[in-house]
Amino acid sequence: MSLVHPSPQTPWRLPESAVLEGLRATLLRWYDNAGRVLPWRKVQDPYRIWVSEIMLQQTQVKTVLPYYDRWLQAFPTLQTLAQADQQQVLKLWEGLGYYSRARNLHRAAQQVMAEHQGIFPQQLEDLLSLPGIGRTTAGGILSAAFNQPISILDGNVKRILARLTILPSPPGKAQKELWQLSDAILDRENPRDFNQALMDLGATICTPKVPKCDRCPWSSHCLAHQTGTPTHWPMRETPSIRPHKTIGVAVIWNTQGQLLIDRRLDKGLLGGLWEFPGGKLEPGETLPECIKREIQEELAIDIEVGDHLITIDHAYTHFRVTLNVYNCRYSSGTPQAIECQEIRWVTLEELDQFPFPKANLKIIEALREQGVPE
Repeated sequence: MSLVHPSPQTPWRLPESAVLEGLRATLLRWYDNAGRVLPWRKVQDPYRIWVSEIMLQQTQVKTVLPYYDRWLQAFPTLQTLAQADQQQVLKLWEGLGYYSRARNLHRAAQQVMAEHQGIFPQQLEDLLSLPGIGRTTAGGILSAAFNQPISILDGNVKRILARLTILPSPPGKAQKELWQLSDAILDRENPRDFNQALMDLGATICTPKVPKCDRCPWSSHCLAHQTGTPTHWPMRETPSIRPHKTIGVAVIWNTQGQLLIDRRLDKGLLGGLWEFPGGKLEPGETLPECIKREIQEELAIDIEVGDHLITIDHAYTHFRVTLNVYNCRYSSGTPQAIECQEIRWVTLEELDQFPFPKANLKIIEALREQGVPE
């Protein structure tokens, strides 16, 4: 196979048309026999396909499946999603992570209702104007729902193409070349099945750590397989050290046995979710000192910091946190939403009504084991 990869001496060149044609045919034959049966593949409803595409961003199928079912029971149509309250949307998403995806789905549904009379757009430019939809997601939706010949380039596809051509640079630095190859290799007569097949190939065969090259329809054409180095590709960029934040968290009780929770601003990683208040430990502070300072700065109240409840280590994509959680007693002052959207006093039983970040769910579990302090 005459796949030529770039080097300082050799510019990037796409495979010849006959090679591309053979790759398309073998992949589609493989997909006919080995493709996964997934609920969003049984329909051509763009709304349902769109929901699956967003949920599958950086999330495995097995994790998505129960969320997908619950979502469609609550919001069976684009209109029902657009009319929903954001808190209901976030509560259904609770535990799935990357909460901006849920906020963007909600906002995009409202935008489709307002700008497209509730009809899901079929033009790439219109789709790209919706929040949370980039080129790959748009290609996935338009090819699956409308069989439009638009390519995709998610993490699985990047890995496949990098191995196929032994791409001599990390994918992040070769986006142009990878998009060119994805465009060229796309089967324009059957883009729906081809893009789904490509994603299945990456998810089930051309996996990151233990690729099943003996079962791959492209193994005879894959340069990484031919050279015996599939796991060397794609090339990796030097990983950066993830920052670590130490956080003091206050579980604030009043004399009625209620807890104080606040809702984050609608921006950032966990925007719109509820949490137990607190903040970052500053140099030279003890954790109780940190918690008292943060609560005064964020809520303008005084508290007494009591016993330690739980310590939670949690990793996000770009940083890690350690939450040091303490039971606290409300002393004085009127709570103010200085750095949040709103504040509520709630009972332990009422916490289930609110969407919380995953790490905070562990705090709630610990509170249920502890009960209301005397």
